[in-house]
Order: sequence, then structure tokens, then C-alpha cells
Amino acid sequence: MEKKGKVFIISGPSGVGKTTITQNILAEISGIKRSISCTTRKPRQGEHDNIDYRFITKKRFKELVKQKAFLEWACVLNNYYGTLKKDVENFLQEGADVLLCIDVQGAQQISAKIPEAISIFVLPPDLTELKKRLANRGEDLKETNKRMMLAKQELQKAHKYDYTVTNDCLQKATKTVKHIIRTGKSSKKQTKRRT
Repeated sequence: MEKKGKVFIISGPSGVGKTTITQNILAEISGIKRSISCTTRKPRQGEHDNIDYRFITKKRFKELVKQKAFLEWACVLNNYYGTLKKDVENFLQEGADVLLCIDVQGAQQISAKIPEAISIFVLPPDLTELKKRLANRGEDLKETNKRMMLAKQELQKAHKYDYTVTNDCLQKATKTVKHIIRTGKSSKKQTKRRT
């Protein structure tokens, strides 16, 4: 019987380091693919279309919603984010594992549709450090404050994930996530376990 891939979700508040952890995982674990999310937000400095995100217009995003093209989608701080169904299905059919780096709303939708998906919530060491990381992105104070308010709400959902990993040291957090994924690749979904 052909091996079908598994779905892994990495989630957490903006600025927590989930994108960097995801990039490290993709570089270090073979046979795992990242589904590139669509977004209507503008690219940040250093981001590239079809590598970091698919940057599309709100009009195009709404057309895709009508076509039921998304496995999950959400509106976060007036911008839309979504994972295309066909991307995930194609990877899984190929036997590849899929890594989704998505927000909390999206993670809840995926967990409901794919209960066997393994979800990992990345926590900041504390809110002061998170605010510092957000400020270092070069966004204005108003945007940083909005993201901090959202982060406080998202942190309340951490207990709904299979695993939580604190990113107080990027190398250590990456190693922990790598271990969770390697364990998950070789076994059935386990009961919830905190790390």
C-alpha cells in the first residue's frame, strides 16, 4: 500500500519565530514540504512571492473562497491568509509530509478537518520579549500594539495543541520541534503531550 504523508502544524503568535523554525525544519528534515500560504498583506522586507507567501489581492482571495479552494482561511488584522487545498492534497498523495506554518484560526480549522494532524504551538519566553521581536521588524507602534493584543488572545489557545514549545533559544526550539516531527512521522498520532 502506498504511504500517504502526514500533516504537521506550526502555529503561534506573530513574532514568536515560527517561520524561522519552519525554515530550519525544512532544511534539516527530508521528505517534508511546506505549503505556501496565500495572503493579502504586503510583503515585508526580505520576503518573496511564492517562497514566503503567495501575495494576492483581496479580490482574488475572495474568488478562491467562493471556489472553496482553501483548506483553511482566516482574516487577521484586516488581512486574509489561507492554505490551498490542492497544495496539501498533492503533497500527501506524493507520500510527502506537509508542514503548515499558520495562524491560530487556521490551525483550529485544519485540526477539525484533519484530526490526525500533529499541532505544535510556539510560545515566546514572555510578552516583553515578544514585543521586542515585533518592534525589531520595523513595523510602527500601532501595528505592534495590535499584534500584541492578538498574541494575548492566541496564547489562551495554546492548551488546544498537541505540543507547546517555548522559543527562548532558537537552536533548542528547532531541535525540540524536529524531535516532535521525527517521532510523529514514524508513529500514529499520540495523546497530547507538553514539552
